[in-house]
Amino acid sequence: MSEPTIAKKAPYVQELEPGSYWWCACGKSKNQPFCDGSHKGTDFEPVKFEITEKKKYGLCGCKHSKNMPFCDGTHKEL
Repeated sequence: MSEPTIAKKAPYVQELEPGSYWWCACGKSKNQPFCDGSHKGTDFEPVKFEITEKKKYGLCGCKHSKNMPFCDGTHKEL
């Protein structure tokens, strides 16, 4: 499998409403941190996740988190 493009070496802090979201796993989306379909033709698929509480979330920007789609600090080691 190929390596994702590092979109940002920091989390995308977003206030999200309850609902379903698609997180970009390839790093190529122009709508970071969310999928815009740029993964088509690659080994990557977006990650669907559910939010149940309105609050700020740190979404992974480096695309290497072990807790996708949420930031786990891995970007500090890249």
